[in-house]
Amino acid sequence: MTEYTKLEEIRLEKIETLREKGIETYPTRAKRTHTSAEAIEAFEMAEESASQGEEVLATLTGRLRSARNLGKISFAHIEDGAGRVQLFFRVNDIGKEKLDFFAKFFDLGDFIQAEGTMFRTRTGEVTLRVSDFKLLAKAVTPLPAAKDETLEDGTVVHHAALEDVQLRARQRYADLAVNLKTRETFKKRAAITRSLRDFLDERDFLEVETPILQPIYGGAAAQPFTTHHNQLKQELYLRISFELYLKRLLVGNLERVYEIGRDFRNEGVSYKHNPEFTQLEFYWAYADYLQVMELTEQMVAYAAEKATGSTKVTYQGQEIDFTPPWNRLEMRQGLLDECGVDINECRDASSLHAALNEKNIEHPADIQRGKLIDWMVDEFLEAKMIQPTFLYNYPREISPLAKSIPGDPQTVERFEGFVAGMELCNAFTELNDPIDQEQRFLEMGRDYDEDDEEQHPMDEDYLRAMRYGMPPNGGFGMGVDRLVMLLTDKHSIREVLLFPHLRAEE
Repeated sequence: MTEYTKLEEIRLEKIETLREKGIETYPTRAKRTHTSAEAIEAFEMAEESASQGEEVLATLTGRLRSARNLGKISFAHIEDGAGRVQLFFRVNDIGKEKLDFFAKFFDLGDFIQAEGTMFRTRTGEVTLRVSDFKLLAKAVTPLPAAKDETLEDGTVVHHAALEDVQLRARQRYADLAVNLKTRETFKKRAAITRSLRDFLDERDFLEVETPILQPIYGGAAAQPFTTHHNQLKQELYLRISFELYLKRLLVGNLERVYEIGRDFRNEGVSYKHNPEFTQLEFYWAYADYLQVMELTEQMVAYAAEKATGSTKVTYQGQEIDFTPPWNRLEMRQGLLDECGVDINECRDASSLHAALNEKNIEHPADIQRGKLIDWMVDEFLEAKMIQPTFLYNYPREISPLAKSIPGDPQTVERFEGFVAGMELCNAFTELNDPIDQEQRFLEMGRDYDEDDEEQHPMDEDYLRAMRYGMPPNGGFGMGVDRLVMLLTDKHSIREVLLFPHLRAEE
């Protein structure tokens, strides 16, 4: 049974009183002729036109955000998706009974429908002179605020101050209702996603949809979420990547494909990780990772300009310039410069461990060469790549789906894009040799025993698709949430997800 606060109980009593009077507190129908912005624009156009004095009639709807009752008149502000507009109630226009009704039964947060004539007040504010109004929805719970302050003249000032990040993420509906900046963030997110689609569509990429529930997961090194199909008696997995299904489409002669959608990884939560996240992946037949680099920097710069008006943005106090070309840093050279270890001279794990020991660099013991190199990147390079940078040429051991550099079987044609010290994207010249791919799967331990909790099963159907012939291609994946973080200057991924994953409330 819900436990109500005193304020909520007062509002519930108002609902009961209204219903006893035969007034519907949640009517089925609403009427609106203009948004707040449209009504203001229409009035301003009428003011400027030759037909000055022509009345602008409007019926507006929105949430009541302020109210000031002054005896024979009342002022209020309502807010809709387009902005705010003032309402003016006068006893001469609507009568004392209706004016008192508004003052007694309407609370901040309620939704109202008001009709009347637009005019400009003595203070210059474009306002609706109300001739009639009705309640559209009663808010039982007051919106979060620092306080509702009643001034001496009767004005009720609603101080929206929902600043607690946890509370904002947990009650995003309230956050959106009171914080304009939050609404703007998610409008900008939509613009970013739309710009990515537009960019790829204009270059003849085909948007497709691949399965979210998969009988075999793959395309990334990550733990999946597991579920069960009752009728088929089949274990299924929420996808961790689109990759293997998108590359199947290249076999089917769809030469340029992309998907924007959700991936799911049963891993840790942090300021840049959420168990479900939005990913963009594309695959481009007859391209390699160098061409994908160029397309990537063009695409991200395009998205930045469309969403913010510039290819230069400020992120956490630092100016980031997405203008192509981005910096390019070869992994071997970067590590050699930063820690003095040449990974090309350390062709196995033992020699790399020995080289790090020789330099007195503390490092994880008993891990294979590829993962150790990955650790070195995290330790010595990642935080220093503030401006957009492509780090390229990765060890084969941690890149099982990428093509080796000709003449160097231990290094693959792979790059990751870093911005503000954070990984943004990942791309390969994709492996299209089915025999080599099968061997890579075996090397990576993808044929673990059934009862091994780390099992990554061999995808025989993907190998079968490759055996039909896959064109050479370049592939790309980018975390859209991270791009939104960068373009909206948000430090935490929670601030750019409408409903991020959170611990259960205690």
